[in-house]
Amino acid sequence: MDLELLRTFLEVARLRNFGRAAEALYLTQAAVSARIKLLETQLDVQLFDRYKRDIRLTPEGNRLVRHAELLLANWRKARQDVTAGGAQSQLSLGGSLRLWDVMLQPWLHQIRSHHPEIALIAESHTPEVLTRRLLDGVLDIAFMLEPAQLDVLTLQQVGDLELMLVASTPNISLDDALGDHYLMVDWGLSHMLTHRRLFPDIAEPHTRLGTAKMAIAFLQALGGSAYLPLSAIEQEIETKQLHVVKEAPVIKHPMYAVYPVRSPHLNLIKQVLSLY
Repeated sequence: MDLELLRTFLEVARLRNFGRAAEALYLTQAAVSARIKLLETQLDVQLFDRYKRDIRLTPEGNRLVRHAELLLANWRKARQDVTAGGAQSQLSLGGSLRLWDVMLQPWLHQIRSHHPEIALIAESHTPEVLTRRLLDGVLDIAFMLEPAQLDVLTLQQVGDLELMLVASTPNISLDDALGDHYLMVDWGLSHMLTHRRLFPDIAEPHTRLGTAKMAIAFLQALGGSAYLPLSAIEQEIETKQLHVVKEAPVIKHPMYAVYPVRSPHLNLIKQVLSLY
């Protein structure tokens, strides 16, 4: 099967629009339509239900998404393994976007500095997708706050996500910090449960944000308060753009490196984890 057909299929599935997919792939819309038609002919199924202003994946299309992602990922790894330009080995790393932002990027730089001989692939996904890609053999190692506990996966705690309540206003009380301008940052289910236990009486926050980067930009533009990792806001605290709410408890969540028990890269995984 032509892998370009699968790439085109995944782009259309992602954007739900033939025109936007054509722009992203630097193709004409007619070429994208022709590729999808050819793929449907080869598989003898309809992959999309087409509407005037929208398209949706059929059940068959939804089932193809995972296989297409896996085929392309394995091809990318095989190609890099064969043509990595002198690299002695390769490692595929994954983490959630929120962890890359605040904890993983410096570690990635350390790997590259200490192991220039390794070919690296780094990805960002949800915990569910990270787990699936570990089980499929696409990823060698992934970092999560709340990993699934499976017999075939090794879980190794490598650090703590330490969250502090900070505000754009200095010397603010805890009650005021948790008031109308409080931002709830999504650090996962465990954080939500801990937060509810610590502050059972606060009102439902009006604003919820997915990453530390989003929250920092929001605080700088409009003010307010949020639980954020110290590593992400050291400069803002130093320049007094943000201020620690002294009455607020620090919230810690363990971060885990997750990798297959029978990984062929086990020794290499242990080497790079020692750099964290």
